[in-house]
Amino acid sequence: MLDRIREDILCVFDRDPAARNAFEILTTYPGLHAVLAHRLAHRLWRRDFKWLARVLSNIARLFTGIEIHPGAVIGRRFFIDHGMGVVIGETAVIGDDCTLYHGVTLGGTSWQKGKRHPTLGRDVVVGAGAKVLGPIEIGDGARIGSNAVVVKSVPAGATAVGVPGRIIEPERDATTRRRADTAKRIGFDAYGATRDAPDPVANAINRMLDHIHHMDQRLESMSRILERQGLMAHFEHDADLDAMAIEPATQPDLTRSNTLPPDDPTGARG
Repeated sequence: MLDRIREDILCVFDRDPAARNAFEILTTYPGLHAVLAHRLAHRLWRRDFKWLARVLSNIARLFTGIEIHPGAVIGRRFFIDHGMGVVIGETAVIGDDCTLYHGVTLGGTSWQKGKRHPTLGRDVVVGAGAKVLGPIEIGDGARIGSNAVVVKSVPAGATAVGVPGRIIEPERDATTRRRADTAKRIGFDAYGATRDAPDPVANAINRMLDHIHHMDQRLESMSRILERQGLMAHFEHDADLDAMAIEPATQPDLTRSNTLPPDDPTGARG
């Protein structure tokens, strides 16, 4: 028992840079208090003292703002940072070394008995305000972005963001690398713009980048043909388009304004 408490305190040091000493963690961290109370409540639940387990769970919620059903199964070194508003359902399963932030819900989507809450693998991080709903599986090392609503399983090592939650795929294929090169050349950060954008926006921007790439290929082919015909030298793509800006039309037309009467600022005649 003491070894488990020591593990819990050390994991806070690892994941919270604000932690200063063990005494402070043991006395002021509601996430730690909720986990310690859940361990006792879970033992009572498994020994069929279910009413007493629920009472202890409610007392812990009153003092910590964290609601963990005594039937939930939680692994080692589980850390709830801040913790207010966290809800963990009865059939939820949480692996070792997981981290939850405030406002997280591991909830169900059905009133049917049986498995109805999510299962988190090892080393999963769920951001503030995220909702993970239903009997889905979140793979080892997965990340759930803040305020995401995840209703489908997330593979190991992946990141899910948005409403509804979608997977951010690793950018390894040739098409994605080509889009990145095109975006970089025209001074546009495609991934910074589309990573958190809705899918239709990401799809539209990717199609624009594909069209630009296609037009570049056609212009380059025309340039080489003209060079072979001796009409012009082959041109290279501009490496940096930042200097090629159109001047804003903010200066007044001085030639026209000088011809107007001083008492007619609008230019109206008659």
